[in-house]
Amino acid sequence: MRIALFTETFLPKVDGIVTRLRHTVDHLQRNGNQVLVVAPDGGITEHKGAKVFGVSGFPLPLYPELKLALPHPAIGETLEDFQPDIIHVVNPAVLGLAGIFYSKILNRPLVASYHTHLPKYLQHYGLAMLEGLLWELLKTAHNQAALNLCTSTVMIEELAAHGIERLDLWQRGVDTETFHPELASMEMRSRLTQNHPESHLLLYVGRLSAEKEIERIKFILEAIPNARLALVGDGPHRQALEKHFVGTNAYFVGYLAGTELASAFASADAFIFPSRTETLGLVLLEAMAAGCPVVAARSGGIPDIVTDGVNGYLFEPEADVQSAIAATMKLLEQKQEREIIRQNARQEAERWGWAAATRQLQTYYHHVIYSEQLVNAA
Repeated sequence: MRIALFTETFLPKVDGIVTRLRHTVDHLQRNGNQVLVVAPDGGITEHKGAKVFGVSGFPLPLYPELKLALPHPAIGETLEDFQPDIIHVVNPAVLGLAGIFYSKILNRPLVASYHTHLPKYLQHYGLAMLEGLLWELLKTAHNQAALNLCTSTVMIEELAAHGIERLDLWQRGVDTETFHPELASMEMRSRLTQNHPESHLLLYVGRLSAEKEIERIKFILEAIPNARLALVGDGPHRQALEKHFVGTNAYFVGYLAGTELASAFASADAFIFPSRTETLGLVLLEAMAAGCPVVAARSGGIPDIVTDGVNGYLFEPEADVQSAIAATMKLLEQKQEREIIRQNARQEAERWGWAAATRQLQTYYHHVIYSEQLVNAA
């Protein structure tokens, strides 16, 4: 198959969506497909054999890490040359609208996927009054597609409730080779605790942005004597967070990748994830693959991954912060149970390799193409 993939974010940016896309492109290419990625220009022209067509853009005012790339006539010329069998738009917002447009112009079947819970983000940027309008825009865009894929059952239910049709599940995936418990390291633990490896080490990995609600971790950190918190990642909210955590045992590590990131997960005592806006939470699967016990909000797609008391702990996000504190303290105080949860977390992650997730996606593509051919032949 020849697959044109439109995305609002791609390399060199680092986030959960980019992680999923780069592994997906890699496995699609390995399986003999040809992929064209249309994305905001990041200086990359190729990834794992796939051509990357960069579209110039400008930083999003509320989120400078993201580039807003506007549709351009050169996209149409590139698609004409590539001749895709199917077009897949990821989080269609601006650039993705060009994918929808050209699917009609070229008469190619269209698949869309939903990864970022944008309507819920609005309240964290003082724009909650626009939530209803955004749902209407999303419904209009997604209902152009023959198939809409979500990464959790909860998101399928929520999108269906807002009138989005033809929904199905794109299963989770994680790199179980890179993320592994064997990468636990006293050197990494000392680095993340700033030379206090005997202390309990709490870990957060991900974007430092308002919708992640990272401020809530401060209450957990302060409730556990001598605990240390390592915040791995970067983002537009970092400066505000650094002020928020002044005077605590919090350490802003910056970005880590590859073996270093995997070692950070494997070396920590607990991965704390307070966000209530996750469609999946890929970073949770990475933590679990590394054998790091997870303490996360019972929200969005997270309960699809974390089974409370079995492979991690869930807390009630709408309750007071005591729920999160109690879950974290329970995990840290019961060493034997923590080891069982580590093992169960790894076993859960082993079920979800990228190869299987990509095979499922290819099956969806084939079904959509075949169905379109039947309609055109009728």
